[in-house]
Amino acid sequence: MSYVVKINGEARTLEKKASLLSLLSEEDSKAKKYIAAKVNNKTRELEYEVYYDAEIEYLDCSSIDAMKIYEASLRYVVAMAFHNLYPELKIRFAYNVSRSISIHLLDPKVCSNTNMLIRVRKEIQRLIDEDLPLVRMVVPNEEAEKIYKERDYQDKMDLLKYRPEKTVHFYRCGEYMNYMYCRLVPSTGYLTKWKLLLYAPGFMLQYPRAECNGEIPTFEDAPTFMRTLKESHDWAKIISADTVGKINEKIQKAGPVEFINLCEARHNRMLCELGQLIEDDIDDIRLIFIAGPSSSGKTTFANRLRIELLSRGISPIRISIDDYYLEKSKVPLGPDGAPDLENIAALDIEQFNNDMVALISGEEVDLPRFDFELGHQVFGRKVKLGKNQPIIVEGIHALNDALTPSIPNTDKFKIFISPQAQINLDDHNPVSLTDLRLLRRLVRDKKFRGAPAEETFSMWPSVRAGEFKWIYAHQEGADFVFNSYLPYELPVMKNYAMPLLTAIDKDSPYFMIAERLIRMLKYFVALEDTWVPSNSLMREFIGGSCYKDV
Repeated sequence: MSYVVKINGEARTLEKKASLLSLLSEEDSKAKKYIAAKVNNKTRELEYEVYYDAEIEYLDCSSIDAMKIYEASLRYVVAMAFHNLYPELKIRFAYNVSRSISIHLLDPKVCSNTNMLIRVRKEIQRLIDEDLPLVRMVVPNEEAEKIYKERDYQDKMDLLKYRPEKTVHFYRCGEYMNYMYCRLVPSTGYLTKWKLLLYAPGFMLQYPRAECNGEIPTFEDAPTFMRTLKESHDWAKIISADTVGKINEKIQKAGPVEFINLCEARHNRMLCELGQLIEDDIDDIRLIFIAGPSSSGKTTFANRLRIELLSRGISPIRISIDDYYLEKSKVPLGPDGAPDLENIAALDIEQFNNDMVALISGEEVDLPRFDFELGHQVFGRKVKLGKNQPIIVEGIHALNDALTPSIPNTDKFKIFISPQAQINLDDHNPVSLTDLRLLRRLVRDKKFRGAPAEETFSMWPSVRAGEFKWIYAHQEGADFVFNSYLPYELPVMKNYAMPLLTAIDKDSPYFMIAERLIRMLKYFVALEDTWVPSNSLMREFIGGSCYKDV
């Protein structure tokens, strides 16, 4: 029986099933130009065989979905290299600074060194040069458990019991076997771009990024960010919540009330530490700036910080940078020709500085409020600061000194907020923090704006581009980093996000993103939000917050 496939709009009639790889030209196949393909809008590995009418789009390094496969395949090869050289040494991957992956050596008696770096680099390159096939195998869960036991993959065994499917898709390369929760490239020869750096006590692995058009970005160290990640991971290990399996076990054994309150206690402690820092320097701090990427929980955090400071006799006022937008006609245009409201040039920086300087100097100021329906500022909020009354300023550019050239740094206290964690499905498969924030935004947009998941997904690339351009470059200048991650949040989010994700049609251009998020969420046990406090940062996304302006 024949069937028709369309490749880049060109129809071909086939008489028997064919792999996606075999449908490529000899030149493209040899060059290993493509990493994966979309078949009727679903991501498939190149070894996948088509046997039905289909539209096929091949994906290269500029595709986010293709680079997810590339990155998982690279982790597979790096894990294999370590296994070949140091079979008794266990390693753990985690997303880390500068869009890289850290490699932790799990034996505390073993530290990375130059000799190990050279050996591992050489072995990785050997595996790639030999262009070894990565063969996909489907085995029942019972057989997967035996494989895990033979290879001492206890971390994978812990999660296997939460797998809803009855089979596991392994990849074999020679005698080496591993499961990466993701499709992989056909062979190791596809992985030509990578860098391995010494980053004591482990290593840092760099890989191509879709937002860099398939190139590896320049490595930029971020000690403050790195320290926050380490603190988060150390605490997660202390409470046994550093993997999905352990989080599930914590919920089932300790119960939801204990686990939720345990996580909230950490937020309370961080707020207490922050409040003490500000109180100790309150004679000099005039402005408290808060910035972070989308869905970090900035609004709830600002409310809770205000309460924390009030408890210390400090009475801050809140000002939003959004109230200092220029009139629409004066806002610079983005690449798409629409007003670029994320550009710092969209703000009336001169007026903002004049108002802040006047307030700091003890003058009364008539503060603006930007009316988005009218498209300009309106006035009527007169403010004069008293003793121990700093200004809390929240916004995308809050940590950028270009926003406040007229204000000395000694008057500023900068806070960066973001969910920062190193949580893993297992040792070789970390969970993306970007996906965590995307799920937060997905649920919030539906809850408060009635926006379908497709709308949130369509905006996300632009949101991410703005974060790289305007936020991350300034995070290292923060005086305090507030980690807004709550280990119980993905089990709670599962109840809200799964219906939104499963409702996305297979013909939707965002089906692949939904499929990826479902593959991650399905491993978490669902947790009802009954015991989530009304002042929790989680309430900003799922509703039920005690703060009226959330």
